[in-house]
Amino acid sequence: MTAGTTQVGIVGAGPAGLTLARLLGARGIESVVLESRSRDHCEHRIRAGVLEQGAVDLLRAVGAGERLGREGIVHHGVSLQFAGGRHRIPLSELTGGAAITIYGQTEVVKDLIRLRVEAGDPLLFEAEDVALHDIEGDRPRITYRHDGRERELRCDIVAGCDGFHGVSRASIPAGVLRVSERDYPFGWLGILADVAPSSEELVYAHHERGFALLSLRSPTLSRLYVQVAHDEDIGEWPDERIWAELQTRLGLPGWTLAEGPILEKGVTGMRSFVAAPMQFGSLYLAGDAAHIVPPTGAKGLNLAIADVELLGEAVAAWYERGDRSGLDGYTEACLRRVWRAEHFSWWMTSMLHRLPGGDPFDVELQLAQLRYVVSSPAAATTLAENYVGIAGRRA
Repeated sequence: MTAGTTQVGIVGAGPAGLTLARLLGARGIESVVLESRSRDHCEHRIRAGVLEQGAVDLLRAVGAGERLGREGIVHHGVSLQFAGGRHRIPLSELTGGAAITIYGQTEVVKDLIRLRVEAGDPLLFEAEDVALHDIEGDRPRITYRHDGRERELRCDIVAGCDGFHGVSRASIPAGVLRVSERDYPFGWLGILADVAPSSEELVYAHHERGFALLSLRSPTLSRLYVQVAHDEDIGEWPDERIWAELQTRLGLPGWTLAEGPILEKGVTGMRSFVAAPMQFGSLYLAGDAAHIVPPTGAKGLNLAIADVELLGEAVAAWYERGDRSGLDGYTEACLRRVWRAEHFSWWMTSMLHRLPGGDPFDVELQLAQLRYVVSSPAAATTLAENYVGIAGRRA
């Protein structure tokens, strides 16, 4: 077995792991990033695309903002549509200038991988059979197979950034984690269409047939969603049916939803999930390894980046000053923001989706909430602060 050493072993080359590696490198801290998938897979899997102001600022600070600044699409508002009307929430006006930026997670990953490779720092794709050992102590080990050889990596800290189904959270002994979760009885059927967006900003629609979202990936690519059953068979949704449903749920008099070739489509279930504590011994979890949010609030990618911002600073404080307070308080600091985002995502989801059973009482409550949000500056500010991420940073 080939053995190696580093200061921080990072499991997972998604936004969390790669951003953490970049943060640590800027402070002179060595890391090795291990990823079970291929580089091609990491650079092409379609994920979220709404970046909070804080996430944009951090990516720029670590040198990953050049293409983001050139190709990212800044939005200063979003719209809520219900009862035949569309109402704009002026995010920037309500938050002192903060905004969101449309820039796909795939593009963030591409940028961070390129920077890592250009720097010549260790980034191993297709690392198989990754396993964590001795994480309860101060000298953990990571074993894996790469290029047909068994390898071992000794480190001071392990950062588990390998997602919900990764090995990191599963390596924590039984009985340590407390899990809070909720599964939703609906999902999103999402499409990527080769057509220019029909709105300059995102539109969240509440409709009697179910929720719909008009989003985008670029000036020429539209990303759209309709609420379906959580276990919906995508085979039952030919392109013509998808467009018909989108036209019905998003349609307004005098406004046209442009259609085009559908490049991708799929169904994603929805859940809320939080595992605590987010640390055990020398292992620290970040991103989807520790928490999942329904996509309605656009918080998953942003929470992952926020986690590693805290973790990176905590690791640096320990190495530079021997200060363990950030590491010891990592879970508490993260979970304040995580639960704020969980609540916001649940609130948006509950307000906008058609609930099972079609109870008229639930519908009227949703409409009352929506009318309040678009008519009250205080309520609109609550949505805006959470959406751009300010509320989470104050939590």
